Amino acid sequence: MPDVSPSQTSPPGESTHDRSARATILFVSDIVGKPGRRILREHLPTLLKDHQVDFCVANGENAAGGVGMTREVAEELFDMEVQVLTSGNHIWNKREIYDIIPHEPRILRPANYPAGTPGWGSYVYEVSNQLRVGVLNLMGRVFIPISLECPFRSASHHVDLLRRQTPVVLVDMHAEATSEKLAMGWFLDGQVSAVLGTHTHVQTSDERILPKGTAYMTDVGMTGPWVSVIGVKREPAIQRFLTGLPQRFEPASGPSQLNAVLITVDREAGRALSIERIRIEDAGKN
Repeated sequence: MPDVSPSQTSPPGESTHDRSARATILFVSDIVGKPGRRILREHLPTLLKDHQVDFCVANGENAAGGVGMTREVAEELFDMEVQVLTSGNHIWNKREIYDIIPHEPRILRPANYPAGTPGWGSYVYEVSNQLRVGVLNLMGRVFIPISLECPFRSASHHVDLLRRQTPVVLVDMHAEATSEKLAMGWFLDGQVSAVLGTHTHVQTSDERILPKGTAYMTDVGMTGPWVSVIGVKREPAIQRFLTGLPQRFEPASGPSQLNAVLITVDREAGRALSIERIRIEDAGKN
């Protein structure tokens, strides 16, 4: 049987909140290669149906071969009813993304890349006549050797633009440092519906609703092979640590996991009403 974490945080009275006044958002973290896409395909329909999900977002920067994104993989994920793909520093690893991303607002890259970088860092998606969801993709600078603009100043700019169109705003904070993700959560508390950490591929258990109504989690985790080193085969990863020499990383095989978080939001105020951590494991196959 799948192991689904029952962890849930919600304020008093949430269960009586009118369903029509809420939006349910599912965020799937860091899909890694074919194993990640396979377990997502097997379990996503049930998650969407059982939780009456209105909007599904997934971080897909590692979805194609363990690193990067291709048109074929993006279409595969969209066909699964993932509506938006966020990303991070690996989004550029497949050369064809340069031709795709300028024309595909459903694939976001971090908004704090320098001016002139192709693609969108944030966007407002029309879910229905009653619901629009803004999604903002950011990337941290601590321990990430890329020239990036300040994610906090970028967040202020983009959140202001998004909130002019909708109160429901979700932020993917793709970062190495726990402190930087936490700081972003507190920085945006009360301004956005959720700040969700990605990139480190290990699910944390600190999901909560911050005092001003923003759902927060330091890292939603990884959707992919978990008998691995954050999704890749163990031996090359260990050799890199032992020798310091470059290694070719490939997605591992075997048992996989699906890590996600489910957020319920007040459609009018944009405040989070609940946040639930999800972890599903299987016996493993490619």
